[in-house]
Amino acid sequence: MNPRRLKITLIGAGSTVFTRNLLGDILAYPELAQAEIALHDIDEHRLRLSEKVAHRIADALGAKPTITASTDRRRALDGARFVINTIQVGGYKPATVTDFEIPKKYGLEQTIGDTLGIGGIMRGLRTIPVQLEMLRDMEELCADRAIHLNYVNPMAMITWALNRASTRIPTVGLCHSVQHTAQELANDLGIPVGEIDYTCAGINHMAFYLRFERHGEDLYPKLREIQREGRMPAWNRVRYEMLRQLGHFPTESSEHFAEYTPWFIKQGRADLLERFNIPLDEYPGRCQVYEHAWPYIERELEKPGSQDPKALLAELDAADIHVMKREVLGAARLLEGLNHIERSVEFGASIIHSMVTGQPRVIHGNVLNDRLIDNLPQGCAVEVACLVDQAGVQPTRVGALPVQLAALMRTNVNVQELVVEAVLQQRRDHVYHAAMLDPHTSAVLDLEQIRAMVDELLQAHRGFLPEYLHA
Repeated sequence: MNPRRLKITLIGAGSTVFTRNLLGDILAYPELAQAEIALHDIDEHRLRLSEKVAHRIADALGAKPTITASTDRRRALDGARFVINTIQVGGYKPATVTDFEIPKKYGLEQTIGDTLGIGGIMRGLRTIPVQLEMLRDMEELCADRAIHLNYVNPMAMITWALNRASTRIPTVGLCHSVQHTAQELANDLGIPVGEIDYTCAGINHMAFYLRFERHGEDLYPKLREIQREGRMPAWNRVRYEMLRQLGHFPTESSEHFAEYTPWFIKQGRADLLERFNIPLDEYPGRCQVYEHAWPYIERELEKPGSQDPKALLAELDAADIHVMKREVLGAARLLEGLNHIERSVEFGASIIHSMVTGQPRVIHGNVLNDRLIDNLPQGCAVEVACLVDQAGVQPTRVGALPVQLAALMRTNVNVQELVVEAVLQQRRDHVYHAAMLDPHTSAVLDLEQIRAMVDELLQAHRGFLPEYLHA
């Protein structure tokens, strides 16, 4: 393929963090540096800011892409070989606020609410129908052998639903939890991450390292020693407890993992929250951080070098936002990063590069379970190592997972399946079923509370939901 004719489309390009990271990765490859980059967002103001970011990245890297920006989705998709998706339907306000505040009235509290739990269910119901519409546009307009690279949560539900709905445009779900966690564990162990070799598989946000080695040495004994001696970072106590209980380390952060199970967030159990350092309302807190950060980012985009990250940090400290400190520091690093282009750990650009050039790579992607993991349901979405080259993204077979890990994952897959069926079959009753079977929700609420809460959430989200989900 002639790179000058290659078209890469970013849907939801107003997500500045992803746009900066992904474009920095893409345009750093000489073979991709002259591609057409099509940016799309429904928020024209954010879109124009991201367009400025794109030009700044290209100039910093000496790349010569053709950059277009349009609020017309079909125009952006026309002729695209690669589509990268980072949308958030409903945004922080009102949708995410609603997902947290209504369940609180019933005594159900959350940390992130984007993957499972009642927040993940509602986000899936808002997002999957919108992405199905996008998928129909892709099928009509995209180039031959096009592929959809999805970064949107709830990842497993979306990957499952979209691949059920389309055979021409495959969706591969992408996340950074596998590679981020490997780096975190390397830091805990005091060894370079590049020296670690691992096998990892499961479902998105609940995959586990089946093998974690350095030069053939099993590193799990050293990780268990860290757990026994309490030397793990305070923000990672949940995952180290899972290592102790299940024998393997999970890939997603402790604040995420805590709400995928019935064990950590319970009414009247502040002792559990303190013991495992679980930050309730963490995701709304992150959104508040970026609400404060965004004016700084806009001014920095208009006048490079004009904004002091220390001033942003002082404002955030004064705002007394209840969120983990690393999220506050992350906002400051984003401001600094607008002027320093570094390669991220995201897989999107490397997938594109491998499919264009044929250079083989291994990534971890979310795909349908077609005889990949024996003791998870066939057809569900799984996260496994995949070979990528000119033939595309090719998942590798894992076989059977340790039985305790597969059993835990199936409790999450049950909820994912019911949300997918609620959308594809247009069945409101399956929304109740999903909430009833959700591990965290069912551990806190009774059946009458669950139905009442679901009804109230569906009513509150009417503007973002298809008609079949209205009361």
